[in-house]
Amino acid sequence: VAIEAALAERERTLFNCTSTVFLYDLTSTYFEGQALRNPKAKRGYSRDHRPDCKQVVVGLVINGEGFPLAHEIFDGNLQDRNSLKSMLDRLHERVPLEPGQTVVVDRGMAYDENLAEIRSRHLHYLVAARHPERNRWLAEFEGEGFEEVIRTPSPRNPLQKKPKVEVKLERRGEETYVLCRGAGRVEKDRAIRRKQEQRLLADLDKLARRVDTGGLVKEEKIGEAIGRLKERYPRVARYYRMAYDGEPRAVHYERDAEKYQRAEQLDGTYLLRTDRTDLGAEEAWRLYILLTRVEDAFRDMKSPLRERPIFHHLQHRVETHIFLCVLAYHLLVAVENTL
Repeated sequence: VAIEAALAERERTLFNCTSTVFLYDLTSTYFEGQALRNPKAKRGYSRDHRPDCKQVVVGLVINGEGFPLAHEIFDGNLQDRNSLKSMLDRLHERVPLEPGQTVVVDRGMAYDENLAEIRSRHLHYLVAARHPERNRWLAEFEGEGFEEVIRTPSPRNPLQKKPKVEVKLERRGEETYVLCRGAGRVEKDRAIRRKQEQRLLADLDKLARRVDTGGLVKEEKIGEAIGRLKERYPRVARYYRMAYDGEPRAVHYERDAEKYQRAEQLDGTYLLRTDRTDLGAEEAWRLYILLTRVEDAFRDMKSPLRERPIFHHLQHRVETHIFLCVLAYHLLVAVENTL
């Protein structure tokens, strides 16, 4: 705590950092070996695509200039939505929170209880709405009134071509909603869904064969297996009806055509929501896009700064290893800002 607090104050002075925006996201990092002596090492959703390995979840808060302010190491099976309160407490210990500051988080934390937690600290929020909420805005996404965001290429890459992004502002009650359409996201969204869908259908076929051959008999266990598939593939499971029929003992599943068609219509779109009323559509979009700096931080820490894989087994050694990677990232950001 003392080291991160001192670094935050020193970097604020040296680089004239602002303290109005906090960007928070999480990642996971996996272990080689069983990590039996680390109680935080557990299996969970792996951002490294290593579900076969135990892991810990790492939360990181950075400021608008990209400097880390606070990090926390959570149990490997922690859900994103359950980390926010603890992370805000840790952040307050390093950088005292003041009314009017804005917390930017991704859709994994866009739950009512988390937004209420942010408001209870007299802070503002800017989040990406979850998919079920976005689905209610289909008519507005297909309507008029969108404005294109002017995106200039990077000074280091003048030939860069940035995908087209359009935004539209809607105010509902005390909240501001920003509808975003990105030309470059349409194929990406469809490719992700198709990939997840293929995996879901393959696992459903396996489950159906196990039930058909008598490898899985108890109805309770079959229901649990279906539930696990819904948890494993939440992005596409919502578009399928899955059920077990006791007579003639078979697992049935079929695509919900209406929901699937709605998903295809919304490909390339996302919805932002905030309790700030002073932001325009483009301002809110540019503020949310700053979250990519946290993703960049995780990539830098994992690869060039050698956070992963982790070979330590004791909890305090794992946490020290990750802390050293965070310190190295402080130095990297300082070098980048200096140059």
